[in-house]
Amino acid sequence: MSIPIKKFLEKVPGGMMLVPLCIGAVIHTLAPKGGEFFGSFTGAFFTGLTPLLAVFYFCLGSTLEVKATPYMLKKGGVLLGAKIGVAILVGVIAGNFLHEAPVGSGIFAGLSALALVAALNDTNGGLYMSLMGQFGRKRDAGAYSILSLESGPFLTMVTLGIAGLSAFPWQALVGAILPLALGMVIGNLDKSMRILLAPLVPAMVPFLGLSLGLTINLNAVVEAGLLGIALGLFVVLIGGAVLLLADKLTGGDGVAGLAAATTAGNAVVVPAIVAGANPLYAPAAQHATVLIAASVVVSAVLCPILTVAWARRVQKKEGPENTQDSSTDENALLPKHAVEPQN
Repeated sequence: MSIPIKKFLEKVPGGMMLVPLCIGAVIHTLAPKGGEFFGSFTGAFFTGLTPLLAVFYFCLGSTLEVKATPYMLKKGGVLLGAKIGVAILVGVIAGNFLHEAPVGSGIFAGLSALALVAALNDTNGGLYMSLMGQFGRKRDAGAYSILSLESGPFLTMVTLGIAGLSAFPWQALVGAILPLALGMVIGNLDKSMRILLAPLVPAMVPFLGLSLGLTINLNAVVEAGLLGIALGLFVVLIGGAVLLLADKLTGGDGVAGLAAATTAGNAVVVPAIVAGANPLYAPAAQHATVLIAASVVVSAVLCPILTVAWARRVQKKEGPENTQDSSTDENALLPKHAVEPQN
């Protein structure tokens, strides 16, 4: 008997990360001391998120090529700069009101500068490259080699520091980016190492989700409710508007900008890492994790819809013969089931 588990997970937006995360959260909510009870390897899994992440970011780094065409550098740099700029601005505004702690009560209970910055700072690379591939935009797809530098907690830590919130010791900042950087070095020095390590990136995502879920109490998920949806809408609509404008101001048509207006599944683990590096963020971390998980799903569903609509508008206005990368056609504008937000 064969059960199509992988096929099911791929049908759920962010399923490779979010379904195991939910399973882990159920286990933790019903049996919070399960890790202590079993001990050994099973017990280690309940508290083993950090070493898993170190391996994940090393493997991810090995897939990032240092060499890139000027166009890819320009496009990726513009989108990366716009995303970081928005996150800094939002972090400054939120930090002035909230500081490091989450909102304590009311309709915004649980919202924090950490949740806002982390949700804005990491793009769903799988979705971005999928959309660019469907639209025949090979050069824009290649721009993700630059965008992917935002993966992990490093830029979130830097952004929070720039926003005037509690800073992080330099050792924590270096430690946050070192696995990614070392992976880049190894992958670019030896292509065979890249081929060896690259398949581990998607394969590790379910384990990261499960391990993270084992730290979440589902009572916090219920409390997140509409606020998590609102965070996803904010990322797509407000973040997307800025990215579209930045893309157009640098000679693009805005399609790549909109396609980058998402929250990556990787961002779900950032609050826990940030809290580990600076305990002042610990009260906000669990709520932020839940809110970001909701943003991953909302942005994964909404972003393809808006990107396709805008791409059709651009094609209608400019004509198929003038649309970037002439391989684009009407069928290419029909999205496949979008998306595993794992990068």
